[in-house]
Amino acid sequence: MAELSPYPFAALIRRMFRELERSESIFDLPIRKCFFGSENIDLSVDFHGARASTPLGPAAGPQSQMAQNIVLSWLSGCRIMELKTVQIMDELSIPRPCIDMQTVGYNIEWSQELKLPQSLVEYVKGSMLVEILQASGALPVQPGYGDVIYDMSVGYDLQGIQTEEVQAFIKGMLDASAIVEELRAQIPDEFSQYRDLDFNTRLSDTLTLSTFHGCPPDEIESIIDFLLRENRLHCIVKLNPMLLGSADTRSILNDALGYRDIRVPESAFERDTTWDQACGFVERLGNTADELGLGFGVKFTNTLIVENRRDFFAESEKEMYLSGPPLHVLAMELVRRFRGHFGDRYPISFSAGIDRNNFPDSVAIGLVPVTVCSDLLKPGGYARTHGYFKDLIRRMDAVEARTVDAFVLKAYGNAEAALDDLDIEADEAKRLLGLLSSSTDLPGDVGAALFESWVGACRVRNTESYVSTLVDNPRYSKRKNSKLPRKIDSKLELFDCITCDKCIPVCPNDANFTFVIPPTEIPILQLRRAGKGWKTEENGILRIEQKHQIANFADFCNDCGNCDVFCPEHGGPYVLKPRFFGSLKEFKHHRKLDGFFVDPTPQKQRIYGRFDEHQYTVEVNDGQVTYSGMGFRVRFSEDDPTGTIEGNASTTVDLTYYHIMALVRTAVLDPSRVNYVNSL
Repeated sequence: MAELSPYPFAALIRRMFRELERSESIFDLPIRKCFFGSENIDLSVDFHGARASTPLGPAAGPQSQMAQNIVLSWLSGCRIMELKTVQIMDELSIPRPCIDMQTVGYNIEWSQELKLPQSLVEYVKGSMLVEILQASGALPVQPGYGDVIYDMSVGYDLQGIQTEEVQAFIKGMLDASAIVEELRAQIPDEFSQYRDLDFNTRLSDTLTLSTFHGCPPDEIESIIDFLLRENRLHCIVKLNPMLLGSADTRSILNDALGYRDIRVPESAFERDTTWDQACGFVERLGNTADELGLGFGVKFTNTLIVENRRDFFAESEKEMYLSGPPLHVLAMELVRRFRGHFGDRYPISFSAGIDRNNFPDSVAIGLVPVTVCSDLLKPGGYARTHGYFKDLIRRMDAVEARTVDAFVLKAYGNAEAALDDLDIEADEAKRLLGLLSSSTDLPGDVGAALFESWVGACRVRNTESYVSTLVDNPRYSKRKNSKLPRKIDSKLELFDCITCDKCIPVCPNDANFTFVIPPTEIPILQLRRAGKGWKTEENGILRIEQKHQIANFADFCNDCGNCDVFCPEHGGPYVLKPRFFGSLKEFKHHRKLDGFFVDPTPQKQRIYGRFDEHQYTVEVNDGQVTYSGMGFRVRFSEDDPTGTIEGNASTTVDLTYYHIMALVRTAVLDPSRVNYVNSL
């Protein structure tokens, strides 16, 4: 797998602005009607190579590790960035592929791919890019809509979190001044007006604890207690679906929803926290947070451990982690039980099978933030969030709600019953219900304390109304979620495919891109020394016919395999399409991977290529080409390679690779296109 390496900050800035200049509307941005009164909805994103949220009341997005993921999440409407979980073990070997979204969603990836200091720098880069983007005025963002919350996520045990390395990461998120100043100096001259921005240096004072499956309950409690007392952080503890217990989990998953082919191992329940244990430490930690004047809440849920019975992942992986539609039902059942036990005392963050259809319901039951991950790994990628807001707006308009709290009160018709729960007298209840229909300032007219209690009671009622419908909803059943992505009877090659471009938005790290080579025919020419001259043999034609080509930027690709899942052709774009490296060092380091390094310096005109693990180099100087590879180094004129060739060769010189490399270099450096290579 290509090791993810930090990409130059200056290049990210150039690429971001060039992309904006090229596009009338990135992802058809949902910024026209996303601000209701004085309230925000937080949509967050949970990235497998990136995580984020948005401002209308409750919503989040993919868990992000790379700076470009943060920017893409922000552009798509997310405003709470739940950053990818980091831990002391930052050199992991995870089998590839690791993401399988063919049906409901499975993965075997569970931690960061960058080292801790690199992760910190990427998060600061992302934050600064968003601030530069806002300051540019390039996007017509509503007042207050551009604000972002960055939420740290750490794991997986107390000993690791207490180490100097993880503590340095946390302190760097609390005060990123040194990194901000270092990056400020790297802002390119053409964007020098942004060097004087008052960049945010306190990226985060909130943290979501991601505990690995099987983490003992006393360990979870000790970690949060430490983070509250020692790091003074507002904390969310992410809980596991095993809290339902084996009987109820299997009753819902296997029987009610029909996923009889999915087996949850009994050991997953035996080694995990029980419901009573979780309620106990939530109560104690909530009291500690109150004493310290800090916030505390829970998140439902982590993924579900299931047996790996598929042939997509390596056989060495005996377990995998389920997400998507069935997890939504399981996690929502836990929300119902939690609200039944604690009422609306604690905020609930939510991450399980969120999509455009259930996003409005998650807002209506008061989940903050609502985090999305699996759905954004499907065709459309980050742009799918636009539908979330459209459906939310439609639902809010239907009940004439202008704020999120008003939507909570009106969404399921539980406002009157919620007043009964508060023991409000009949006449007062009638007055309040009248205000619900007529007031333009509900909190002010009702009174802040009573209004908050009313909304809280309604959240609890709404939770019951929504969750009670899920097991019978066909959207979450096995029957609805078993159709595989369509495949056709053809295999990908280096150039040309059906150019459906599905592989581009489904990449979690935005590593796939397009470039254009005009339709052409390349003769497959092989030259051999014949005395003092050369013998030329032609062995067919390489045709390039499609409107554009698909490529992969190796520095950001983690070989997750998601583009292979949705590609109609066989072989995998990340495996067979041209792979470009961001530096000569990376190109040489990954000697087993075919691909290219294009020197972006205009004066050098140099490209390195590797085909079947054999390396070639092309240098052009004033129309004269130097072409070298294993066993040969020759020179010739660009205009007449076969007629002007000279030099040394102890083996066959295949000019096909020269022609491919020359075409590729011209194409990816084309200034009319935007990609990671020509932004360097």
